[in-house]
Amino acid sequence: MSVDLSQFKVVRLSATTFPVTDFERSVIEHHGLHIQEVEITDPDELIACVEDCDAVFIITNYLPADALDRMTKCRVISRIGTGCDKIDVEHARKLGIPVTNVPYFCIEEQADHALAMILSLERQLPQMSELMRRGAWQESRTVGKSNRRVSTRTLGLVGFGNSAKALASRAGGFGMRILATRRNMNAPRDDADRLGVEMVDLDTLLRESDYVSLHLDLSDATRHMINTDTIAKMKSDAFLINTSRGAIVDEFALADALSSGKLRGAGIDTFEHIDVHCGVDRPQEHPFFELDNIILTPHCAAASVEAAMDVQRGAVENVVSILNGRWPADGNLVNRGVEPRIPLEPHDPTLFA
Repeated sequence: MSVDLSQFKVVRLSATTFPVTDFERSVIEHHGLHIQEVEITDPDELIACVEDCDAVFIITNYLPADALDRMTKCRVISRIGTGCDKIDVEHARKLGIPVTNVPYFCIEEQADHALAMILSLERQLPQMSELMRRGAWQESRTVGKSNRRVSTRTLGLVGFGNSAKALASRAGGFGMRILATRRNMNAPRDDADRLGVEMVDLDTLLRESDYVSLHLDLSDATRHMINTDTIAKMKSDAFLINTSRGAIVDEFALADALSSGKLRGAGIDTFEHIDVHCGVDRPQEHPFFELDNIILTPHCAAASVEAAMDVQRGAVENVVSILNGRWPADGNLVNRGVEPRIPLEPHDPTLFA
């Protein structure tokens, strides 16, 4: 029997930047949750809001150690998304607060977006479209003469998780040679073998790939992994694709490489120094905006109607599980090894039947 969840204080952050949808509200109400919808950017106001909560839904806010220390009642932090680099996950583990996410929600979309960027860059569609708008038909046709046949190209996947595997599956259909690298090179290679992917070290991947696509979480080890030194190892006619986390790339080093011809182009969906979630549409100063060999999208690689429903349902169900004294679904716990403040029993899928 499920617990009366209306007794718990549950806070849903980013209520203006990412409003609660009708679907999300229907899932919340179905399970009897009562939530406080708030939009807070000031760190002190955030702490005051969440310090007595039992559960918090988070999207773009930061939850550093000092905020977690004040959350003495909190039983779960539910990330409505995948990446948890804005949460001090290890400190939450020490405090006994499970951090959950929805790691599967946009695998298909991220792979589609990365492939769309690769094809658009290789076929030079943005340049051709702009020239066509100007009426420069002949120049637009001339641009296409430097296109390369994608079946002769090599795709390099930095990281080999779910989205990378989905992209490999798609790229294989185009006849590309596919390389991949990951932190644990001794991990089983069944998926790589099934997809025809060659596992190589990072230097080999950078040296041999025509398209380098990033599929990594942001951490101290991956921050600015793509920098002046690593870019120098890439082909000058290569493209870089980032649909993961912005700060994995040193944006100013990338902009310099694109403007100087050290790289042919890039497709970037996530940013370190461009705030697409500031709540105000306005021009921002950044060297990316001065380049014509880069495709920029506003952190929307995850976007689709189906993905939104998956992530909203999954995030709510993570909270419902834990407030009912159960672990979340397998794979949805970020800080594995956490000893929760309230003992939890195995996951019960019948709660969602």
